Amino acid sequence: MGEIYRDTWGIPHLRAGSARALARLQGRVTARDRAWQLEVERHRAQGTSASFLGPEALPWDRFVRRARLDDTARRCFTTLQERDPETADWVRAYVDGVNEGLRVTPEFERVGLTPGRWESWTPLAVWLSTHILFAGFPAKLWREEAARHLGEDAVGLFATDGPGTSGSNGWIVSGARTVTGQAVIAGDPHRFIEDPGVYQQIRLACDEFDVVGLAVPGVPGIAHFGHTGTVAWAITNAMADYQDLYRERLRRTGAGVEALGPDGDWRRIARHTELVRVAGEEPVEVEVLETERGPVIAGGPEGLDDGNADGTDDGTPLALALRYPPRVTGDLGFSALLPLLRARRVADVDRALDVWAEPVNVVQAADTEGGLLHRVAGRVPVRARANGTRLVPAWEPGHEWTGWHEMPRAGLTDGVAVMANQRGPAAGLGVEFAPPHRADRIRALLDERREWASSGMSAIHTDTHLASAAALLDQLAALDGLTPAAADLRARLLRWDRRMDADSQEAAGFAAVRGALVRRLAAEPAFAALTAPPAYPEILLPWLALLPRIGFALEHLLRAEELYGIDRPELVRQAVEEAAGQPAARWGDTHRLAAWRALPDPSKEAPALSGDHDCVLCTSAVPGWTDLAARGPAARYVWDLARREDSRWIVPHGASGHPDSPHHHDQLPLWLTGELAPVVTDWAHLTKESERDD
Repeated sequence: MGEIYRDTWGIPHLRAGSARALARLQGRVTARDRAWQLEVERHRAQGTSASFLGPEALPWDRFVRRARLDDTARRCFTTLQERDPETADWVRAYVDGVNEGLRVTPEFERVGLTPGRWESWTPLAVWLSTHILFAGFPAKLWREEAARHLGEDAVGLFATDGPGTSGSNGWIVSGARTVTGQAVIAGDPHRFIEDPGVYQQIRLACDEFDVVGLAVPGVPGIAHFGHTGTVAWAITNAMADYQDLYRERLRRTGAGVEALGPDGDWRRIARHTELVRVAGEEPVEVEVLETERGPVIAGGPEGLDDGNADGTDDGTPLALALRYPPRVTGDLGFSALLPLLRARRVADVDRALDVWAEPVNVVQAADTEGGLLHRVAGRVPVRARANGTRLVPAWEPGHEWTGWHEMPRAGLTDGVAVMANQRGPAAGLGVEFAPPHRADRIRALLDERREWASSGMSAIHTDTHLASAAALLDQLAALDGLTPAAADLRARLLRWDRRMDADSQEAAGFAAVRGALVRRLAAEPAFAALTAPPAYPEILLPWLALLPRIGFALEHLLRAEELYGIDRPELVRQAVEEAAGQPAARWGDTHRLAAWRALPDPSKEAPALSGDHDCVLCTSAVPGWTDLAARGPAARYVWDLARREDSRWIVPHGASGHPDSPHHHDQLPLWLTGELAPVVTDWAHLTKESERDD
């Protein structure tokens, strides 16, 4: 039994008599609002999406099968049942609701798909599938290649937040720095922008709790961003390293496959085959192997998939095994979800997150009694330092996991804490962090006032100042002897306010120079060996692409004392001359939103965007490759602890996943301009959708 209400944006506000009934109602409403999205995510989580999306989805399905995500989710649910039967039953109730609410939509008809059945572990599989690449373990492949071809110094030179990493901005302002005397928490998670969106605005209310927040469609509760009325919390990606890649020596025997372990013995490993169905093509057989380290995600006894031996000095072919915490422990941390909903104070949030597993996050929380929290939550293994930076040999001792790190804590400075994936409390747990520009800019903006109101936070969300532009502008300032057109462009860029605004011609000119320079650097002979990476699975190749690596590390490459003998001033000269010959344009002419859709729709107009990768308004394109932004703020939120009804939020598209709904894209205009929608808490101001929903 439960009740469904909607606000003017179609956001669901759910009320039921118990936590279990509410979970069932959440599942049902999510299925009604996001049926197509839920089924796409279920298929992606179990590696069956190519069966209706076609060959382009095959690399992902192959990876999911080999990484054993669905099997890991089953194991984690079994553990949950044994250790926390209440939460396991709560998850089952959500799944029951999903199965009750799923219905055929036009997208299903377009591909000839009917809704399938969700299992009790499906929400855990969706969570794993959504976050398995969050820690960016494929970056270890890049570091391996960079060090092999350029030397160990290249690892640090190219170390920066890359195109495959998800991040966030997040800040907390204590009551000592607000007009109300109560804390404000604000921020925006950066992910690949999907349509429908990866976050679902929702309210969950029952006899035990009343929480507003951002849920992940397909997963019960509110894990990352929530406000109970007396306590609120939010997260950013800690950039911790908690997944390892092992180089494995494998061999076939008459009875199966064996792997060489650190004790010098060859041991039989788990092996079976699975058939991946592909729409319009023949099924593909996938060999699934798992050593004592973990599932084999690349290669096999014959080496990498294209037959490239990629072996050791003795000619033994190699494969790569992935070791990740939920596969090792059988625990995904879902036991934190119900306690988070029931939290009343910061201490409750703190205790709940002690059992959190993946992804590893920096958490900021505040309550109405003045409590504050700034900590890391998750599970990071204790192991040799080499494990965190490169591929490690499975046959050599010293690379085992020997325990779990204690999660660090931090405080506030002058009543403020800012996290934007930079080195912070998680510095000892990771290798590669985002440059400090976003964090420094947010703190500088907060320091401009002694007291803040929650209504002022949207101006911080949408700040477009690009501090990382300095490295290239310094190079431009040192040039002389340019053609008149290039000299004029240089002069305009040196006067530019460094804001990446959509209507700015100078921002477009800067991006054009930057892109031309990145392409020229990538073409330098010094980097030639990195243009053709080993034959790793397609899903891992974005981390190995040279041009994006140069684009995101450009600031480091320009400031390095020496760069492999490359004449950087000459390349900058050529880049500005090329850019000066292009027609005048504004940044928004080419910097547009490229949202991912399971079924692409060429008729959808891509809106112009302000911002850039190192701006607080982090709309990430790939310099030198495309100005289209696939990543950006997947939501924005402001949690006000003085009055929850003064809180604000927004998502890129809308509350509904149905294209014919008025709430499919009705929030997009606000998202584009930086406006926020109100969080409605008065039930009298909501519209009841049904008398009862049994």
